[in-house]
Amino acid sequence: MIRWQGVAALAPRSESGGRRTLVVFEDQGWRALRPLTDLLPVPALRFGASDLAGRWHLHTGLPIMAIAARPEAMACWREAPRPEAARAESQDELVVVNAAALPGPWLGEAMAARSPALWVSGERVAGARVSFPVLAARLEGGGSDFETFLRDLDLPTVPVLAEWLTHPWDLVERNADAIRLDLEPLHGLREGEVHRLAALEEPERITIEPGARVDAYAVLDARPGPIHLAAGAEVLPHTVVTGPCAVGQGTQLLGGSIGFSSIGPVCRILGEVDSSLWQGWANKRHHGFVGHSVVGEWVNLGALTTTSDLKNNYGEVRVWVDGAERPSGLRKIGAFLGAHVRTGIGTLLPTGVVVGVGSNLFGGGRFAPKHVPAFAWWDGGRVDEHRLEKFMETARLAMARRERPLSSADETALRALFDATAADRAAARTA
Repeated sequence: MIRWQGVAALAPRSESGGRRTLVVFEDQGWRALRPLTDLLPVPALRFGASDLAGRWHLHTGLPIMAIAARPEAMACWREAPRPEAARAESQDELVVVNAAALPGPWLGEAMAARSPALWVSGERVAGARVSFPVLAARLEGGGSDFETFLRDLDLPTVPVLAEWLTHPWDLVERNADAIRLDLEPLHGLREGEVHRLAALEEPERITIEPGARVDAYAVLDARPGPIHLAAGAEVLPHTVVTGPCAVGQGTQLLGGSIGFSSIGPVCRILGEVDSSLWQGWANKRHHGFVGHSVVGEWVNLGALTTTSDLKNNYGEVRVWVDGAERPSGLRKIGAFLGAHVRTGIGTLLPTGVVVGVGSNLFGGGRFAPKHVPAFAWWDGGRVDEHRLEKFMETARLAMARRERPLSSADETALRALFDATAADRAAARTA
């Protein structure tokens, strides 16, 4: 999470004198964000200069007291912010927000009412304002379908105009503006190492945290938007980074042109990357183009793997979402890759492709199918099932290389997903 010293948008104390803290929840809309949410909760999704939970912390200035999401997904999110451990008191007030709603003027307007309320935008609950005792037992007990729980509280309903991240392409479409909004308050704090032969355009918009490094002949161009390098990030020679761009902790940019993107921790990226989001722990160590895409954790893209993000006829891109192909309303969309996806040399990913968790694509020189189910094995001609134990063995090896062993929670979630997606693979084999 970036270190930000902005002014809190909301007062840290409620009108009753108690503390005001934040609860971030996911609703059933997580299904429309698959495969990105097959293993992770919505609050964990990379967006802007942080994840969605972190952005709510940044834009409210409130400490996160709890995150309400599927327990099995929370168990796989190792970077989850630690909820505030201090004892809550009866006069404390909770600001409850939907992770998929974007912070905006609606929140300040809703809070100005100074009374408990349920904030509804369209048909979805955007958030609520409640006292701590109302939610205490539910937060301690956990469970899913937090939105239904909020509706059952019979709070006064206040309509608001919130914007939503409903489908995976919404993250791509809105991300550049989100990075700008997140990073503009940083004002170019430079604490890392910058070589004297590196070129920084508009350095007042470039933040380099301690331990980050920019090598000779690297270019950081912040004229189109701000740039942030987290602690331990490295920009190697002959890399051009164009803002807005947020680079996560320990990530290495190894050369090429990278811009308008959010990149999570411990990635290795070379080549051309445009307007994309990387959840973290992913590899692209060779040339190839990735544009207008979202890349899950532990993805490994083989040399010359390339995405198409524009149809030849410049038409609207349709994307597979939760069991059906749907219109996106956009002309530029690349790939949506679930966690642990691997591609072989020369893999070609068509416009708007969706590749499920744990799939292995190695049909170099041919376009992959537009929808590849979880744990599929595509050899360039047909889709088969990736043997689960072989997949697990590969995942253990890959994660151990980054000193991050496959946990029991990871394995449980992966096995459950494998069983749940068996019908999808069977349908792909007979198609």
